[in-house]
Amino acid sequence: MAQYSVASLERLIEQFERLPGIGHKTAVRLAYFVISMKESEAEKFAGAILDAHKKIHYCKICCNLTDSEVCSICQDEDRDKSIICVVQETKDVVAIEKTHAFNASYHVLHGLISPMNGCTPDMLCIKELLSRLSSDEVKEVIMAMDGTVEGEATAMYLSKLIKPLGIRVTRLAYGIPVGADLQYADEVTLSRSLEGRIEL
Repeated sequence: MAQYSVASLERLIEQFERLPGIGHKTAVRLAYFVISMKESEAEKFAGAILDAHKKIHYCKICCNLTDSEVCSICQDEDRDKSIICVVQETKDVVAIEKTHAFNASYHVLHGLISPMNGCTPDMLCIKELLSRLSSDEVKEVIMAMDGTVEGEATAMYLSKLIKPLGIRVTRLAYGIPVGADLQYADEVTLSRSLEGRIEL
């Protein structure tokens, strides 16, 4: 007896399963939700994905995600350009911005140094960061990576590159638990971590 299957549905489920944190059951539920949409809604959903994929790219200054040449944070004249907060991903910028405790600039690495996972320094946006430090404008660089082995290794690697330039290098204070993801920290903890940063 032939087993029941719908090839298009199976392909849709497979695509949802490729998303981080989505297991098979959730992928099935999402796939059935999508096929129950009106055609106009499905087209709008698919269009939003394609539009984002085509238009979103790295800011030419800080490597944050943006749909313009320069992101809104780098365009903000009221931001303190003498301090750069270095983070792993764009989601970390969003987490810090929610605290309303930081009014300087950012730099997004898009990963952490992790030889075990095949991520080497040349794969991150490090050269873009160093080029920003060639002017006399930057006085301090804050390392705001996750408190993991990879986060600490990346912070120390960058510190060794930046300190000889005469720029102060600090990291977030340990209000952020060791081993925790920055994006899951609450606003109060992040605020205190920013205020209590220490020199590396």
